[in-house]
Amino acid sequence: MSMRFPLVLGAIIISVGLGLSMLLADYQLRLLKLAVISAIAVMGLNFAFGYAGLISLGHAAFVGTGAYGVALLTTLLAWSWLALPVAVAGTAIFALSIGFPLLRLKGHYLALATLGLNVSFSIVAANWIELTGGTNGVSRIPELPIAGHALAYERSYLGFALVVLALSAAIAALLHVSRLGRAMIAVRDDETASSMTGIDVSRVKLAAFVLSSVYAALAGSLFAFHMRFISPDDFGYAHSITYLAMLVIGGEGSVVGAILGALLVTFLPEWLRFLGSAYLAFFGVFVLAILVFLPSGLAGISRPGGIRRDGGIKKLALVAVAKEARP
Repeated sequence: MSMRFPLVLGAIIISVGLGLSMLLADYQLRLLKLAVISAIAVMGLNFAFGYAGLISLGHAAFVGTGAYGVALLTTLLAWSWLALPVAVAGTAIFALSIGFPLLRLKGHYLALATLGLNVSFSIVAANWIELTGGTNGVSRIPELPIAGHALAYERSYLGFALVVLALSAAIAALLHVSRLGRAMIAVRDDETASSMTGIDVSRVKLAAFVLSSVYAALAGSLFAFHMRFISPDDFGYAHSITYLAMLVIGGEGSVVGAILGALLVTFLPEWLRFLGSAYLAFFGVFVLAILVFLPSGLAGISRPGGIRRDGGIKKLALVAVAKEARP
């Protein structure tokens, strides 16, 4: 991957996003903002699941941690834009603290543990009424101020969200080709071989887990500033499943795939609204079709010959990290 790719990707995201904002109606514009925010969250899940192979069914809990962090800091302490980085940092610390014991688990045990984390988060958010407002949620979240001006208009907030998405995508693309990114892929493919080449498997897993939480918290913070009201229902385990579906449909291990998956899953209900409740059945069949015919997701369509995942990339990742790990 060329070093120009992150810059080109960021420019394309902003250009296409702004172009669409000029064409879409108000309701579709709100959907686009939600898709942009979801794409950031899905890129975070891509670090854990797509790169490091960590099956996480609790991603929405980290999105919720970031959202509640912003909501409480702005409504209770009257903080402004500073609430966003503080909420993200707090979520990273939280992920770091639970990551040590949690990542001792593997496979379906880890999946169940992260699912339990998400359920626990929802229970705490719904019952700690004095702090979170319980099922009534937190309302009157102020608009996000940038340079002393609140982003009160739909298109101005979308523009800001697109810039954040572009920067997030550029950083993710750079991490993908970095030593850490190659180490994550190597650990996903073969932990034993990775440890034999000098990779600290536990540290790499923890880094992927924390990076995943950072992107999730960033998305949650943007969601809170956008909606100006949040409740526990916004971050239930069903949302974690949705994020996972977005990643699988778009293409795990791909930054572009994370964006495509978020866009498609967000807009698909609107496009198929005429089906009514039958939409859910269609969506299930659609996901199955992606898994069967496009194991690499939508992002894999452009690969030569490839409706199969490129195992050669995985092998090259392991070899590259092994070379760098040698004294």
